[in-house]
Amino acid sequence: MKTILTEKPSVAREIAKVLGVDNRKDGWIEGRGCAITWAFGHLISLSAPDSYGWQDWTKATLPMLPRVFKTQPGMKWNPKTKRQEEDKGIQKQLSIIEDLFNRSSEIIVATDAGREGELIFRYIYNYLECDKPFRRLWVSSLTEKAIKKGFQELRKGEDFNSLYYSAKCRSEADWLIGMNATRALTIGAAFKDSFSLGRVQTPTLAIICQRFIHKKNFVPEPFYNIYISLNKNGRIFQAKTDKYKDEDMANGHLLTVKKGSTATIEEVEMKEKKENPPLLYDLTTLQRDANKKYSFSANDTLKLAQSLYEKKFITYPRTSSRYISEDVFEAVPDLLQVAANHKIYGTFAKQLSNQELNSRPVNADKIEDHHALLMTGVYPEVLGEKETKIYDLILYRMILSFSQPCFKEVTKVYIDCAGIKFTAHGNMIQEGKEGWRLMDSLTDNRDKESDENQLFPDLSPYEMINKKGEEIKKSMTKPKPLHTEASLLSAMETCGKDIEDETMKEAMKDSGIGTPATRANIIEVLLKREYIEREKKKLIPTPKGLTTYSSLKDMDIASPELTGKWEARLGKINKGSESPELFMSDIREETKRIVPELITIGSQMDWSNLRTSNKAPVLCPKCKTGELRKGKKNHYCSNWKSGCDFVLWDTIASKKLTERQIRELVKNGETKTIQGFKSRKGKAFGARLKLNQEFKVAFEFKN
Repeated sequence: MKTILTEKPSVAREIAKVLGVDNRKDGWIEGRGCAITWAFGHLISLSAPDSYGWQDWTKATLPMLPRVFKTQPGMKWNPKTKRQEEDKGIQKQLSIIEDLFNRSSEIIVATDAGREGELIFRYIYNYLECDKPFRRLWVSSLTEKAIKKGFQELRKGEDFNSLYYSAKCRSEADWLIGMNATRALTIGAAFKDSFSLGRVQTPTLAIICQRFIHKKNFVPEPFYNIYISLNKNGRIFQAKTDKYKDEDMANGHLLTVKKGSTATIEEVEMKEKKENPPLLYDLTTLQRDANKKYSFSANDTLKLAQSLYEKKFITYPRTSSRYISEDVFEAVPDLLQVAANHKIYGTFAKQLSNQELNSRPVNADKIEDHHALLMTGVYPEVLGEKETKIYDLILYRMILSFSQPCFKEVTKVYIDCAGIKFTAHGNMIQEGKEGWRLMDSLTDNRDKESDENQLFPDLSPYEMINKKGEEIKKSMTKPKPLHTEASLLSAMETCGKDIEDETMKEAMKDSGIGTPATRANIIEVLLKREYIEREKKKLIPTPKGLTTYSSLKDMDIASPELTGKWEARLGKINKGSESPELFMSDIREETKRIVPELITIGSQMDWSNLRTSNKAPVLCPKCKTGELRKGKKNHYCSNWKSGCDFVLWDTIASKKLTERQIRELVKNGETKTIQGFKSRKGKAFGARLKLNQEFKVAFEFKN
């Protein structure tokens, strides 16, 4: 018998359907000489410090440097005992997997084809001390065709050892830096607050805080431009001077310009510009565009894309590549025929399928684990609103990427008026060479461009043009905007450097912070730890986040560049060009170095402003001195360590309360009428919430 292990039950069902395995059991599916079972993500993870005897949070336990890392089944948090406890569901599934492995002659690894998917399998395999041979299913989509081909071309398990070593090093490095740094700072701070530091999350916090501080300290400065309007044969166009910082000089030059009735064309530069279409999506660029266009969080976009993948509508989403291989390129015309079913973009897809395709996205050398995101040959008839938006983004980008370049006439005119120098810019798309811009303009998906698209009359050097008018405009310098999730994802790709050029961004990918698959989770961790908060689309550091960053900003643990170099080394381990042992040795040395520094920093931190929100704090209604803090599923008093047990659950009678309703209940002792509660029998009702004398929540009805 062979056992096939997938990462999720939904993937197991798809594979079972393709293989004709239909005998469902409790925790697996069997038939035709094989059993298909599944994990629930990370069933096995690195053990907590307690398992090594480091239960006490004291200086004596630091640094914690396990000689050999232990693993353990996933645990779950018990809010009543406030402890991590055994998860019976995980234990049950592990027992099923162990029994099937023991009865098998071979194992087929069908976890997600990537770094984390490999780690999920290897941790289970090693934890169960299994020694059965295994082969790897490596597919980029879950269509029937892809799965059948994948099983025909199963690869040797040892071919993915480097991928496993990379994943293992990432996991252990995060444990060493995160566990030790978190304890060191908290111990140094004498437990006045709890902190969470990490190899990736702390540099990401630094990027957000640096931008926030830049904007806060930015002092706008005025500058001035003189504009003139010129008229030739009824065609009016504008030109402007360079920036003036001195207002008096600008006004003086304006008076000079007013005296002139004509302007002289000094030079006309005209050149053809080739504008390539955007490359295909990887996960990060998809997340970025979904945030810009629909305000989706990076985590929401990842979940929606994963759902589309599991439904067989798109290829593997957790990819870091924006390119495809030659064999995938050969199938693109067929995919475009499928895309012809789309109500809005279908016409363009059909036209493109019969034309020569742009091969710019074809580069096998730039593909690591998976190629860029594409739709599959399975077209969705019905999707939810949010899934439709993500699917349409992927389909639309695919059509654009394989369209021909756009060619423009770019014109720059140098002008003299009364001795003052002006320039004018203009762009004109060449007729018949619109390329990808034609679809972009007709579908109104185009990003607003800053190009000055004015059209010029025929102009010649030394020609005199009538001046129609002049004016001076005052503007103010602007700071870089606060980060949104879209801009933060770009910054994480480039270690915080502001890079607009697409080619340069691609070159920086190997040394970015985190991976496309982990960046969304890092943002969510910072939100959960109350280091940052969302303000509409903006990501704002909380006072606690700013204080933490200010204390750590000069340390390597907060350095985006250093973390980027570590990520690049993990990539080399994946390729087999760097030793895992050398990388981990360096991480251990870094851990030893930062622990005493963090203990000292913790003892010197400014505790005057460690609030976890930029909103005015809400005092605990019970003890009157603590502040309301947000937990995973509740709000609690910051004095909980001192004995205040006030807690307010976020969901009451199946109704999830908003932040505003919770703050209103705590501040005023009651809320206005809230609709949407459900009784035990499922009947909906409305009621006011009120805190009783014991500070427990009670319903209050009008009657």
